[in-house]
Amino acid sequence: MTRIRGDREDVFSHGYLCPKGSTLKQLHDDPDRLRRPLVRREGRFVEVSWDEAWAEVHRRLPPVIERHGRDAVAVYVGNPTAHHLSPAMFVRTLIQAVGTRNRFSASTVDQAPKQVAAGYMFGTAVSVPVPDLDRTDYLLVLGANPYASNGSLCTAPDFPGRLEALQARGGRLVVVDPRRSRTAEQADEWLAIRPGTDAHLLMALVHTLFEEGLAHPGDHVTAHLDGLEELRGASARFAPEAVSATVGIEAGVIRRIARELVAAPTAAVYGRIGTCTQEFGTTASWLVDAVNLLTGNLDRPGGAMFALPAAGGATTRGQRGFGPGLRIGRGRTRVRGLPEVMGEYPVVALAEEIDTPGDGAVRALITVAGNPVLSTPNSGRLDKALGQLDVMIAVDIYLNETTRHADVILPPPSVLQRPHYDLLLLQFAVRTVANYSPPVLPLDPGQPDEWEILAKLALICQGQGPEADPSVVDELALAGLVRHAVADPTGPVAGRDPDELVTALSAGGRRGPERMLDFMLRTGPYGDAFGAVPGGLSLDALLAEPHGVDLGPLQPRLPEILRTPSGRVQLAPPELIADVDRLASAMTRPQPEFVLVGRRNLRTNNSWMHNIAVLVKGKEQCTLQIHPDDAGRLGVGPGDRVLVASRVGELVAPAEVTGAIRPGVVSLPHGFGHDLDGIAMAVAQAHAGVNANVLADEEAFEPLSGNAVLNAIPVRLSRAS
Repeated sequence: MTRIRGDREDVFSHGYLCPKGSTLKQLHDDPDRLRRPLVRREGRFVEVSWDEAWAEVHRRLPPVIERHGRDAVAVYVGNPTAHHLSPAMFVRTLIQAVGTRNRFSASTVDQAPKQVAAGYMFGTAVSVPVPDLDRTDYLLVLGANPYASNGSLCTAPDFPGRLEALQARGGRLVVVDPRRSRTAEQADEWLAIRPGTDAHLLMALVHTLFEEGLAHPGDHVTAHLDGLEELRGASARFAPEAVSATVGIEAGVIRRIARELVAAPTAAVYGRIGTCTQEFGTTASWLVDAVNLLTGNLDRPGGAMFALPAAGGATTRGQRGFGPGLRIGRGRTRVRGLPEVMGEYPVVALAEEIDTPGDGAVRALITVAGNPVLSTPNSGRLDKALGQLDVMIAVDIYLNETTRHADVILPPPSVLQRPHYDLLLLQFAVRTVANYSPPVLPLDPGQPDEWEILAKLALICQGQGPEADPSVVDELALAGLVRHAVADPTGPVAGRDPDELVTALSAGGRRGPERMLDFMLRTGPYGDAFGAVPGGLSLDALLAEPHGVDLGPLQPRLPEILRTPSGRVQLAPPELIADVDRLASAMTRPQPEFVLVGRRNLRTNNSWMHNIAVLVKGKEQCTLQIHPDDAGRLGVGPGDRVLVASRVGELVAPAEVTGAIRPGVVSLPHGFGHDLDGIAMAVAQAHAGVNANVLADEEAFEPLSGNAVLNAIPVRLSRAS
């Protein structure tokens, strides 16, 4: 590998690369990236063969299951699994093989509120409307900084370029953020909201739309809509004049924004991580879609629309227009009784489930591509808790802050040695495309593929021993996928012979996630249905189109996308209406002197990026941004060290005095804190920074989704000696 550049002929990216993509060569060549398994022996890690590693997993993990039961093992799944084909296909198989209810992931760190709100309104956790960026005339952005992080639950290569194209065609961009982020700098208007009050602002917009007679969902939505009057009643207490002091934005400005959304030929509201990682995250996420609906911009070109993924998904399978809807609370955590959400428990409960003694305590942990010691609340407590485990197994490419506690680390291949299809990200794409990339480089000698690692780990958890053949899991997983599809009377292969389909899929020796992807493409909304639809998609069709296949702009999907029991859009879900009293009561609470918010930098969005020298070079990025007025009162100058303390922890960070942040608000970036003993990431250690999540409180979580509260954290500031 000598160089990586964007493919200008790609039908979706047109050559755009984010820093993650442009530095895959450096990641591949990183001397700290693990190539062989590590096993802890006598307190230190030793590089071993794969056979030795599997023998060690077998020696350590099954005895915990035998002695304490399957719920004694917890599984944590990190963010990178959403970007790679093998874990997207096989992590669920691993979790099912473990058989535990103690499932955790990064979803309850940053996105569960959006998915829960969408589930209540439209029926599934992936029924998330995305802004039709390329056709909209007005975009209101809350809690997102796409100039730094591109899209999130909105897959749009070159998001910044799309925003600039919006403005070039005469459109308007309004950004709501406590910080004047890079996106806010580009905006036509920046509204410096008080952190944690986005739901109040959105409810005031809803109030204005009803009060001024501006709420017109449109006939295409009204015919399938429940809850209009219930939402009108819920918004009665949130007039702009009533919420202005809470949100820190003038009432007249709030009313003007509501009118502008209605007056624009097309408009969309987009809210992301900043709106999710707060105490009203689900309510804010719900109200984003409510405003899109009330302004007549839901499910129409230029508004907020639903993707139609080529590989299918929860919004394309089963009976169109009806479904079971979202259900949560099918289990509760042992210590605090926090409810299950989307098949997992809130990650704010992980540390206590380990370090609280008693029957049912977690004694073993499997992590897959995650670094929760840096990315979850009260990181110090979790760090200590991991040291109390009987056994920990990690699937990861680095010896980092989390995996340093592992007994065995199983490294998957380099990204350049894996096939790629954006299976999950295309569920939220702003255009319908399909693009497959085969592995660029072959596997190293003796290196198992990522899916084989996950499959073999699953078999060991099932008692099959270290010699188990991962292809057994592959065959069973594919057979289950095919049987389910042929049993669906509404699907394209209903009633077909499962064995015939499996034989067709296996032609040429294809196996693993690529074989499953082929099946999903062929049975998806654009698939060839195994010959029934000539010219339809298949993996072979994508291999013949290396620049991808463009299937066109988003199209209206109501009512077929709905999977609610009523078959209607639920504008006023009872669970969300019941939370409105809590939202109202927050307006009377006293405000802390300082609150902490996070931030993302273009080159350091994820902790693993911090070990790439080209991404962390230059001026220090892990600084405490503070407004000049606050700095003056504290006697703090640029570069001075500031002590920041919360209920659960404290840290010291250098000050960055800037007018690009609201007074009373301070900001630290995410993912730093590489100063712990036992990690092997030399570049990151040289730019260690501080871990903002030491200050986040595991007792502060959003009750409707269980999501961690990482924004608007009350903190105390003083100049450090």
